Amino acid sequence: MSIPKHILDKFPKLSNDNLLNNLSLPSGKNKMILDTDTANEIDDQFALAWTLLSEDKIDLLGVTAEPYSFQHHKEELLEAYDIITKNKKIDVSNQELVSDYSNWVNGLIESKKHPNDIYFDTPEEGVEKSYQEIINIYQKLDKNHEGKVFRGSQKYLENFDEPLDTESSRFIIDMCLKYPNEKIYVCAIGCLTNIASALLIKPEIIKNMVVVWTAGFPTFSFNHNKNSLNLVQDVYASQLLFECGVANVYLPGFNVGAQLTLSLPDMKEFVKGKGKIGDYLYHLYTNNPLHKQRGVLDQTWRTWVIWDVINIAWLINPSWVPSSIIKSSTLNDELYWVKQNNSINMREAYGVNRDEIFHDFFNKLNFLK
Repeated sequence: MSIPKHILDKFPKLSNDNLLNNLSLPSGKNKMILDTDTANEIDDQFALAWTLLSEDKIDLLGVTAEPYSFQHHKEELLEAYDIITKNKKIDVSNQELVSDYSNWVNGLIESKKHPNDIYFDTPEEGVEKSYQEIINIYQKLDKNHEGKVFRGSQKYLENFDEPLDTESSRFIIDMCLKYPNEKIYVCAIGCLTNIASALLIKPEIIKNMVVVWTAGFPTFSFNHNKNSLNLVQDVYASQLLFECGVANVYLPGFNVGAQLTLSLPDMKEFVKGKGKIGDYLYHLYTNNPLHKQRGVLDQTWRTWVIWDVINIAWLINPSWVPSSIIKSSTLNDELYWVKQNNSINMREAYGVNRDEIFHDFFNKLNFLK
């Protein structure tokens, strides 16, 4: 769905100088809101913990809980499972489907599970679990969460005329209005529902809001983005980010954030035993809910991508996540990137310094011995 003109017309048009200023690299200590689906898997907990341990660089205004759900996978997963287990013919029409789901299906076969054995949280359940997990991370670090953690939307945007008015969307608005002369970095490490709703409710907050989002493929990629959970859950919200004119710092997950892997030996050496939070992160790593969901029985030789720390890394030290100012693309309904002739500027990352990023995180955990 293209964004209606009457929606886009509500947004102020930032001058190119103002937009470039908002897109300039962060320095010093900056105000930040973390928008997170913390119970989705395990990477958000790492990102939140690192944020709370980085008070020298981040003035964390609050944490807003996002919805999440894997329900959109079930139909295709069932179809792929049926094709593979019954040795049906794989032709052009289903080759991509089988390729996308083969590892998942094979894991289920190995663990003697059927896709119908998997329970997928609803968005309503996801946002509540995330809210509670945010509080849990605060408590593991002996940090006070009162007045700093907010429930978000229980569903995704269904149209651009009906933003979802929640504690989270209102908090984002309030912080942008409270500090009109400062950039408010909203680091999104899940779907964009809360942020898009805030923008639609109060379009003028684009004057000082900077959205830092990690999601799918780089905008120059020819791949579709349907495998990006952060993007595919709320397509309307994702489309709005690239067209409304807000400062957009896009940190691709595939090819870029995907380099941020940790192994079990890393966790044993650098995380386990580092305070209550270190032990909890180790527990999450060794009891990964997505391993259970996908039939992973042996994790000893595997690494896991801790995608979402990329947002925190860019804010702490943008040289760890090198990026460039480019012309924005838009996202079509088939989830492909489309280049536009008259697009505005955005910032996009093209690499990460994995070792420096985790070195900083591990050093901060060391103080918790």
